[in-house]
Amino acid sequence: MEIVETPLAGVYVLKPRVFEDTRGFFFESFKQDNLESAGIRERFVQDNQSRSLRNVLRGLHFQLQRPQAKLCRVLSGQVFDVAVDIRRGSPSFAQWFGIELTAENKLQLYIPRGFAHGFSVRSESTDFFYKCSDYFDAADDQGVLWNDPEIGIAWDIRTPILSAKDQNRLPLSQLTVEALPVYSP
Repeated sequence: MEIVETPLAGVYVLKPRVFEDTRGFFFESFKQDNLESAGIRERFVQDNQSRSLRNVLRGLHFQLQRPQAKLCRVLSGQVFDVAVDIRRGSPSFAQWFGIELTAENKLQLYIPRGFAHGFSVRSESTDFFYKCSDYFDAADDQGVLWNDPEIGIAWDIRTPILSAKDQNRLPLSQLTVEALPVYSP
């Protein structure tokens, strides 16, 4: 597996080695020692899977008290997957990185703790799968407005289908200092 750095320190794209022949394909989608060789020492404790329809946008989500690192991939369909650095004091605060994840390209995105995460669906439907380094805590469910102009994500849809929660999130500049994770190099 090739692990590629992105412009945001700590966010990585994982490119598995895929073996294809007339029967289909095979690849290792998760191997702990590959991550550790890149300095990723997370212990993943929860797997999540969602199915979403075209133009659904989920995000930008994070947990503050129980922050989650995530390892994301697409099982069917395609998404535009985004990580946003929301750690106060970080040199890349409010910067984002996005990449197309598809069932065909088999890429994965590793997002460390302290980042908000979201994705938009580019296919008729998508099955999205991700590993989490901590458990989901509904009481700690936080978010940033998906189209926050300060962040300026170049989403590929103008009028996404959003949950009520995601429609009512605040821009990053309106979140209190206490509501954001702290950067620690």
